[in-house]
Amino acid sequence: MRFLNRSAGRLSRHRRGRFAGLAVLLVALLVTGGAYAALAPAGQAEQSQDNAELVEQGRELFLVGCSTCHGQNGEGVLDVNGNQLGPSLQGVGGAAVDFQVGTGRMPMVQPGQQNPRKSVAYSDDETAALAAFVQSLAPGPDVPDESDYDPSSIYELPEDERDAAINRGQQIFLTNCTACHNFNGRGGAMPRGGYAPTLRGVSDKHIYEAMLTGPSQMDVFSDGNIPPENKREVIAFLETLQEQPQQGGFSLGGLGPVGEGLYVWVVGIGGLVGFAVWIAAHTTRTKKGKETA
Repeated sequence: MRFLNRSAGRLSRHRRGRFAGLAVLLVALLVTGGAYAALAPAGQAEQSQDNAELVEQGRELFLVGCSTCHGQNGEGVLDVNGNQLGPSLQGVGGAAVDFQVGTGRMPMVQPGQQNPRKSVAYSDDETAALAAFVQSLAPGPDVPDESDYDPSSIYELPEDERDAAINRGQQIFLTNCTACHNFNGRGGAMPRGGYAPTLRGVSDKHIYEAMLTGPSQMDVFSDGNIPPENKREVIAFLETLQEQPQQGGFSLGGLGPVGEGLYVWVVGIGGLVGFAVWIAAHTTRTKKGKETA
Protein backbone atom coordinates (compact mmCIF):
# COMPACT_ATOMS: atom_id res chain seq x y z
CA MET A 1 0.00 0.00 0.00
CA ARG A 2 2.85 2.38 0.89
CA PHE A 3 4.46 1.54 -2.45
CA LEU A 4 1.25 2.44 -4.24
CA ASN A 5 0.96 5.70 -2.30
CA ARG A 6 4.56 6.68 -3.12
CA SER A 7 4.00 5.81 -6.79
CA ALA A 8 0.82 7.86 -6.89
CA GLY A 9 2.63 10.77 -5.22
CA ARG A 10 5.42 10.67 -7.79
CA LEU A 11 2.90 10.61 -10.63
CA SER A 12 0.99 13.49 -9.07
CA ARG A 13 4.18 15.57 -8.71
CA HIS A 14 5.19 14.69 -12.27
CA ARG A 15 1.83 15.84 -13.59
CA ARG A 16 1.96 19.02 -11.48
CA GLY A 17 5.47 19.74 -12.80
CA ARG A 18 4.38 19.24 -16.38
CA PHE A 19 1.27 21.38 -15.92
CA ALA A 20 3.32 24.02 -14.14
CA GLY A 21 5.68 24.24 -17.14
CA LEU A 22 2.72 24.64 -19.47
CA ALA A 23 1.25 27.29 -17.20
CA VAL A 24 4.53 29.23 -17.16
CA LEU A 25 4.72 29.00 -20.96
CA LEU A 26 1.15 30.26 -21.31
CA VAL A 27 1.80 33.14 -18.94
CA ALA A 28 4.95 34.07 -20.87
CA LEU A 29 3.04 34.02 -24.16
CA LEU A 30 0.28 36.16 -22.67
CA VAL A 31 2.77 38.68 -21.30
CA THR A 32 4.69 38.83 -24.58
CA GLY A 33 1.50 39.15 -26.61
CA GLY A 34 0.16 41.82 -24.32
CA ALA A 35 3.36 43.85 -24.56
CA TYR A 36 3.38 43.50 -28.35
CA ALA A 37 -0.26 44.54 -28.51
CA ALA A 38 0.43 47.53 -26.31
CA LEU A 39 3.54 48.78 -28.11
CA ALA A 40 4.02 47.49 -31.67
CA PRO A 41 0.65 47.61 -33.47
CA ALA A 42 0.12 51.29 -32.72
CA GLY A 43 3.22 52.24 -34.72
CA GLN A 44 2.56 49.69 -37.43
CA ALA A 45 -1.06 50.74 -37.77
CA GLU A 46 -0.03 54.38 -38.00
CA GLN A 47 2.61 53.55 -40.61
CA SER A 48 0.13 51.44 -42.58
CA GLN A 49 -2.41 54.24 -42.48
CA ASP A 50 0.17 56.78 -43.65
CA ASN A 51 1.17 54.49 -46.51
CA ALA A 52 -2.47 53.98 -47.49
CA GLU A 53 -2.99 57.75 -47.56
CA LEU A 54 0.17 58.18 -49.66
CA VAL A 55 -1.02 55.51 -52.11
CA GLU A 56 -4.44 57.18 -52.38
CA GLN A 57 -2.82 60.56 -53.00
CA GLY A 58 -0.65 58.98 -55.69
CA ARG A 59 -3.69 57.34 -57.26
CA GLU A 60 -5.44 60.70 -57.56
CA LEU A 61 -2.37 62.26 -59.18
CA PHE A 62 -1.99 59.25 -61.46
CA LEU A 63 -5.58 59.42 -62.70
CA VAL A 64 -5.16 63.08 -63.62
CA GLY A 65 -1.67 63.10 -65.14
CA CYS A 66 -0.77 59.55 -66.19
CA SER A 67 -3.84 57.39 -66.84
CA THR A 68 -4.38 58.71 -70.37
CA CYS A 69 -1.28 56.83 -71.55
CA HIS A 70 -0.78 54.20 -68.85
CA GLY A 71 -4.39 53.28 -67.97
CA GLN A 72 -6.26 53.78 -64.73
CA ASN A 73 -4.55 50.82 -63.09
CA GLY A 74 -1.20 51.12 -64.88
CA GLU A 75 -2.11 48.37 -67.33
CA GLY A 76 -0.95 50.34 -70.40
CA VAL A 77 -2.94 51.79 -73.29
CA LEU A 78 -3.05 51.01 -77.02
CA ASP A 79 -4.02 53.57 -79.66
CA VAL A 80 -6.62 52.98 -82.38
CA ASN A 81 -4.00 51.27 -84.56
CA GLY A 82 -3.00 48.85 -81.84
CA ASN A 83 0.31 50.56 -81.16
CA GLN A 84 1.56 50.99 -77.61
CA LEU A 85 0.60 54.46 -76.42
CA GLY A 86 1.92 53.94 -72.92
CA PRO A 87 3.53 50.80 -71.48
CA SER A 88 2.23 48.89 -68.49
CA LEU A 89 3.59 50.07 -65.16
CA GLN A 90 2.56 46.99 -63.22
CA GLY A 91 5.71 45.52 -61.75
CA VAL A 92 8.10 48.34 -62.69
CA GLY A 93 8.23 49.42 -59.04
CA GLY A 94 8.40 52.76 -57.32
CA ALA A 95 12.09 53.24 -58.18
CA ALA A 96 11.29 53.52 -61.90
CA VAL A 97 8.63 56.15 -61.21
CA ASP A 98 10.92 58.09 -58.91
CA PHE A 99 13.60 58.13 -61.62
CA GLN A 100 11.35 59.03 -64.55
CA VAL A 101 9.32 61.68 -62.72
CA GLY A 102 12.19 62.93 -60.56
CA THR A 103 14.35 63.68 -63.62
CA GLY A 104 11.49 65.30 -65.55
CA ARG A 105 11.39 62.59 -68.21
CA MET A 106 7.78 61.98 -67.27
CA PRO A 107 5.25 63.22 -68.09
CA MET A 108 6.30 63.34 -71.74
CA VAL A 109 5.84 66.51 -73.74
CA GLN A 110 5.35 64.50 -76.92
CA PRO A 111 5.99 60.90 -77.96
CA GLY A 112 9.49 60.28 -79.22
CA GLN A 113 12.34 57.82 -79.49
CA GLN A 114 13.62 58.79 -76.06
CA ASN A 115 12.52 60.95 -73.17
CA PRO A 116 15.01 63.77 -72.54
CA ARG A 117 15.76 65.10 -69.09
CA LYS A 118 13.90 68.33 -68.37
CA SER A 119 12.42 70.39 -65.56
CA VAL A 120 10.33 68.35 -63.15
CA ALA A 121 6.56 68.75 -63.14
CA TYR A 122 5.85 67.28 -59.69
CA SER A 123 7.14 68.14 -56.24
CA ASP A 124 9.14 65.65 -54.18
CA ASP A 125 6.06 64.74 -52.12
CA GLU A 126 3.94 64.21 -55.23
CA THR A 127 6.67 62.09 -56.80
CA ALA A 128 6.82 59.96 -53.65
CA ALA A 129 3.03 59.53 -53.77
CA LEU A 130 3.09 58.45 -57.43
CA ALA A 131 5.90 55.99 -56.67
CA ALA A 132 3.94 54.55 -53.73
CA PHE A 133 0.85 54.04 -55.91
CA VAL A 134 2.75 52.26 -58.69
CA GLN A 135 4.58 50.17 -56.10
CA SER A 136 1.19 49.06 -54.74
CA LEU A 137 0.08 47.76 -58.14
CA ALA A 138 2.56 44.86 -58.25
CA PRO A 139 5.92 43.95 -56.68
CA GLY A 140 8.92 45.74 -58.16
CA PRO A 141 12.09 47.63 -57.18
CA ASP A 142 11.08 50.14 -54.52
CA VAL A 143 12.56 53.61 -54.01
CA PRO A 144 15.98 53.03 -52.41
CA ASP A 145 16.96 54.38 -49.00
CA GLU A 146 19.75 56.92 -48.76
CA SER A 147 21.97 54.26 -47.20
CA ASP A 148 21.71 52.27 -50.44
CA TYR A 149 23.14 54.91 -52.78
CA ASP A 150 25.09 57.34 -50.59
CA PRO A 151 28.84 56.68 -51.17
CA SER A 152 30.01 58.79 -48.21
CA SER A 153 30.91 55.65 -46.24
CA ILE A 154 33.49 54.83 -48.95
CA TYR A 155 35.22 58.18 -48.48
CA GLU A 156 35.51 57.50 -44.74
CA LEU A 157 37.57 54.34 -45.31
CA PRO A 158 41.37 54.32 -44.95
CA GLU A 159 43.10 55.61 -48.07
CA ASP A 160 44.12 52.21 -49.46
CA GLU A 161 40.65 50.71 -48.92
CA ARG A 162 38.97 53.80 -50.37
CA ASP A 163 41.14 53.70 -53.49
CA ALA A 164 40.47 49.96 -53.87
CA ALA A 165 36.70 50.54 -53.66
CA ILE A 166 36.81 53.36 -56.23
CA ASN A 167 38.96 51.21 -58.52
CA ARG A 168 36.35 48.43 -58.30
CA GLY A 169 33.71 50.97 -59.26
CA GLN A 170 35.85 52.05 -62.19
CA GLN A 171 36.26 48.48 -63.44
CA ILE A 172 32.52 47.83 -63.15
CA PHE A 173 31.80 51.04 -65.06
CA LEU A 174 34.36 50.29 -67.78
CA THR A 175 32.99 46.78 -68.20
CA ASN A 176 29.26 47.55 -68.24
CA CYS A 177 28.72 51.25 -69.03
CA THR A 178 31.39 52.79 -71.28
CA ALA A 179 29.99 51.26 -74.47
CA CYS A 180 27.07 53.69 -74.17
CA HIS A 181 28.00 56.41 -71.67
CA ASN A 182 31.60 56.85 -72.85
CA PHE A 183 34.70 56.35 -70.73
CA ASN A 184 34.15 59.63 -68.86
CA GLY A 185 30.37 59.40 -68.46
CA ARG A 186 29.47 62.14 -70.94
CA GLY A 187 27.15 59.94 -72.98
CA GLY A 188 27.05 59.17 -76.67
CA ALA A 189 24.97 58.21 -79.69
CA MET A 190 22.95 54.99 -79.80
CA PRO A 191 21.33 53.08 -82.70
CA ARG A 192 17.95 54.10 -84.14
CA GLY A 193 18.10 57.70 -83.03
CA GLY A 194 18.66 57.01 -79.34
CA TYR A 195 21.44 58.27 -77.14
CA ALA A 196 23.01 57.56 -73.79
CA PRO A 197 22.64 60.71 -71.66
CA THR A 198 25.51 62.30 -69.80
CA LEU A 199 26.00 61.26 -66.18
CA ARG A 200 27.48 64.62 -65.23
CA GLY A 201 25.28 66.45 -62.75
CA VAL A 202 22.99 63.45 -62.12
CA SER A 203 22.19 62.80 -58.45
CA ASP A 204 23.48 59.69 -56.70
CA LYS A 205 19.91 58.52 -56.12
CA HIS A 206 18.94 58.72 -59.78
CA ILE A 207 22.14 56.96 -60.92
CA TYR A 208 21.37 54.13 -58.48
CA GLU A 209 17.73 53.94 -59.68
CA ALA A 210 18.84 53.89 -63.31
CA MET A 211 21.08 50.89 -62.63
CA LEU A 212 18.28 49.24 -60.68
CA THR A 213 15.48 49.73 -63.23
CA GLY A 214 17.15 50.11 -66.65
CA PRO A 215 15.28 53.05 -68.20
CA SER A 216 14.82 53.30 -71.96
CA GLN A 217 17.51 51.25 -73.79
CA MET A 218 19.63 50.72 -70.69
CA ASP A 219 20.15 47.23 -69.27
CA VAL A 220 18.81 46.35 -65.83
CA PHE A 221 21.51 45.78 -63.21
CA SER A 222 19.58 44.21 -60.36
CA ASP A 223 21.06 43.67 -56.91
CA GLY A 224 21.74 40.09 -57.99
CA ASN A 225 23.95 41.33 -60.85
CA ILE A 226 25.58 44.28 -59.12
CA PRO A 227 25.08 44.35 -55.33
CA PRO A 228 24.26 47.67 -53.64
CA GLU A 229 27.79 48.06 -52.28
CA ASN A 230 29.21 47.78 -55.82
CA LYS A 231 26.64 50.28 -57.10
CA ARG A 232 27.88 52.72 -54.46
CA GLU A 233 31.43 52.12 -55.66
CA VAL A 234 30.37 53.00 -59.22
CA ILE A 235 28.74 56.19 -57.92
CA ALA A 236 31.91 57.06 -55.97
CA PHE A 237 33.98 56.57 -59.14
CA LEU A 238 31.67 58.84 -61.14
CA GLU A 239 31.95 61.52 -58.46
CA THR A 240 35.75 61.39 -58.54
CA LEU A 241 35.62 61.41 -62.34
CA GLN A 242 33.77 64.73 -62.31
CA GLU A 243 36.40 66.24 -60.02
CA GLN A 244 39.34 65.34 -62.24
CA PRO A 245 40.89 68.29 -64.12
CA GLN A 246 41.21 68.23 -67.92
CA GLN A 247 44.96 67.68 -68.12
CA GLY A 248 44.91 67.56 -71.92
CA GLY A 249 43.25 70.94 -72.34
CA PHE A 250 40.11 71.33 -74.47
CA SER A 251 38.26 67.99 -74.30
CA LEU A 252 35.87 68.57 -77.24
CA GLY A 253 33.00 67.47 -75.03
CA GLY A 254 34.74 64.24 -74.08
CA LEU A 255 32.89 62.33 -76.80
CA GLY A 256 35.89 60.27 -77.86
CA PRO A 257 37.40 59.59 -81.31
CA VAL A 258 34.21 60.34 -83.27
CA GLY A 259 34.01 63.90 -82.01
CA GLU A 260 37.75 64.39 -82.34
CA GLY A 261 37.73 63.03 -85.92
CA LEU A 262 34.85 65.33 -86.85
CA TYR A 263 36.77 68.26 -85.40
CA VAL A 264 39.86 67.35 -87.47
CA TRP A 265 37.85 67.07 -90.70
CA VAL A 266 35.73 70.19 -90.25
CA VAL A 267 38.17 72.53 -88.54
CA GLY A 268 41.55 71.11 -89.48
CA ILE A 269 41.16 69.97 -93.08
CA GLY A 270 38.41 72.51 -93.71
CA GLY A 271 40.72 75.27 -92.56
CA LEU A 272 43.51 74.01 -94.83
CA VAL A 273 41.17 73.88 -97.82
CA GLY A 274 39.97 77.40 -97.10
CA PHE A 275 43.55 78.62 -96.80
CA ALA A 276 44.44 76.97 -100.14
CA VAL A 277 41.47 78.66 -101.82
CA TRP A 278 42.53 82.00 -100.38
CA ILE A 279 46.08 81.57 -101.70
CA ALA A 280 44.78 80.66 -105.16
CA ALA A 281 42.44 83.66 -105.23
CA HIS A 282 45.19 86.00 -104.02
CA THR A 283 47.62 84.68 -106.66
CA THR A 284 45.02 85.25 -109.40
CA ARG A 285 44.43 88.84 -108.30
CA THR A 286 48.19 89.48 -108.24
CA LYS A 287 48.64 88.19 -111.80
CA LYS A 288 45.72 90.29 -113.08
CA GLY A 289 47.20 93.37 -111.44
CA LYS A 290 50.56 92.82 -113.10
CA GLU A 291 48.94 92.26 -116.53
CA THR A 292 46.92 95.45 -116.19
CA ALA A 293 50.02 97.41 -115.26
